[in-house]
Amino acid sequence: MQFAAFADRAAELEAEPADLETVSLVAALLRDAGDDVGTVARFLQGRVFPGWDARTLDVGPALCYAALAKAAGPNVTADDVEERLADEGEIGAVAANLDLGGQQGLGAFGAGGDADAGSDGPTLAEVDAELRAVAAAEGDGSEDTKLATLFGLFSRVDDDEARYLARLVLGEMRLGVGEGTVRDAIAEAFAVDPELVADALQVSNDYGRVARIARDEGADGLRATSLTVGRPVQSMLAQAGTVTGALESWEAVAAEIKFDGARVQLHHHPDGIAPPDAEREPTPDDPTVRLYSRNTSEVTDALPEIVEFAEERLDAPAILDGEVVAVDDDGGPLPFQEVLRRFRRKHDVDRMREEVELELHAFDCLLDGRAGSDGTDLLEAPFRARHARLTELLPAAASEVLYADDAAEIEAFEAEALSAGHEGIMLKRPDSAYTPGDRGQDWLKRKPDVETLDCVVTGAEWGEGRRANEFGTFLLAVGADDGYETVGKVATGITDERLAELTDLLEPHVTREDGQTVEFRPEVVFEVGYEEIQASPTYGAGYALRFPRFVEVREDKDPADADTVERVERLANGDDESGGDD
Repeated sequence: MQFAAFADRAAELEAEPADLETVSLVAALLRDAGDDVGTVARFLQGRVFPGWDARTLDVGPALCYAALAKAAGPNVTADDVEERLADEGEIGAVAANLDLGGQQGLGAFGAGGDADAGSDGPTLAEVDAELRAVAAAEGDGSEDTKLATLFGLFSRVDDDEARYLARLVLGEMRLGVGEGTVRDAIAEAFAVDPELVADALQVSNDYGRVARIARDEGADGLRATSLTVGRPVQSMLAQAGTVTGALESWEAVAAEIKFDGARVQLHHHPDGIAPPDAEREPTPDDPTVRLYSRNTSEVTDALPEIVEFAEERLDAPAILDGEVVAVDDDGGPLPFQEVLRRFRRKHDVDRMREEVELELHAFDCLLDGRAGSDGTDLLEAPFRARHARLTELLPAAASEVLYADDAAEIEAFEAEALSAGHEGIMLKRPDSAYTPGDRGQDWLKRKPDVETLDCVVTGAEWGEGRRANEFGTFLLAVGADDGYETVGKVATGITDERLAELTDLLEPHVTREDGQTVEFRPEVVFEVGYEEIQASPTYGAGYALRFPRFVEVREDKDPADADTVERVERLANGDDESGGDD
């Protein structure tokens, strides 16, 4: 399929207001996509890679503006693109009005490009391949490589194609096509049961793959889709709850310690696990253990002692869910902030390993590949059975579980956990299935009230005096139906050293600067403490945080995981039961 044909269909989708008709339009596009069906399923959601693959293009607005300006010709600069963005409001409209394509020639197609390749515009497969090449560029010269590749793409497209290519590069498709739309469209396009599609998506976390299976193998193929070692699934989540409520609903409860750590999904295979971009079978040189964060980013290299721990004790394929916790010299738990000093760290790992010791606490088993096990995919198995498998596979890290039907016994267990320095307890329905990505009623969490919110940073103000070259005040926002709404600013609780780190972290995400203020792409999540929440017309959410204080950057969370206006309102009214963090 030509990218131009995809852009035409995308424009049709963008103009369609009705949900049902949108599903039908997506279904028709999937049927017509041929070999590109998987790419279409991802591109419609603004994704280049499947959900289980945490790779990103790592292209900030400034780089995208530079590529657009270069493709538009010598009389257009990146500053011009940014100024037009202020007028147009979104990057697709800017790209569509730049009259791209004037710089075609050998240099327009990136390194090794073919001067004839762009005569009819790029195909969908070519766009996909070039964007994957952008994602793969790293090290010295990677920015120049990314710029050249994007320049080549933008130089080959017409105005309508440029609109959707620019949005795709920045992950802002804005078609009104979400995960539910694509799920329902797959079912309609290939005449399969929507529940089978949903089940296959749950275990594969890959819309493109499920679309291909539905088309080529139908219902039987979807039923056969199962967990795969090396492809993380979304974590099952919990709501806030009470012991009394859990016992009334379930009669008996499985209670566990709630650790103040970072969620990890541990994948092990004795034959090795190939990297996600390898597209090959594993080899003996591949690691046998890979670790993934709550949002499926790979964190293996940052946690070598967890890798070593699992390598020494596991001898069969397995997927385990758990938390990594920082501990002191006596084995007592340290605050969550200590874990984040290690999480996702790429440099000085050995030195930080000496400073911050980590332990694995596993609490669930999603896959058990031991010989003789009656089925490896355990998602539908009851929690009690999954935890029993976990205890057999990795007893040294398996969490302690109290099965009880007496509130006093559970509360005593909670008191013991709190006195040991842990965050609280988890309450789980003993016969509950594992439902990836679901925040249902089967897992509940109890912990002392912690007055914090996870907020997306959408802007900042430059500091003054000795802090003139660093951001001094940060604008906070929470999720809303159409994006994010502001809920306050934070400037306290940040040391000079931390402020410099935050400036380095956020500067690549600047989209606009006006005097002392800047705006950011919503990429970074702050955990912010507060005294109370008050109604306020000053901020878009309609509420303001009173005495906000910076706690930490939530590197384990994406903006989609941040708190919402709905939760802020519940907190302000004193009736929140959603629980916040997991």
